[in-house]
Amino acid sequence: MSSSCQNLIAALKDCLKYSDCVMKDGHRPSDCLKHHFDELPEECQSLRKATFECKRGMLDMRKRFRGNIVGSQFEYTPKAPPTAQESS
Repeated sequence: MSSSCQNLIAALKDCLKYSDCVMKDGHRPSDCLKHHFDELPEECQSLRKATFECKRGMLDMRKRFRGNIVGSQFEYTPKAPPTAQESS
């Protein structure tokens, strides 16, 4: 489905998984989104907003004719896990 937000959701999960909030502080990704949102990198904050806009666009009746542009043109490439040399 071209209007699916799955690519954005996968990118948000990947961004959260490798954020300092999860990796260094030991919080769960859901806790980071709810309670430590201001500590997340700018990339994760932007992905969260884009995911919200994409999901909202799927419910918007005006966009049913035009299509949900927010999530359909997003390309997701997973990040490689940080190595021990990069974190020091």
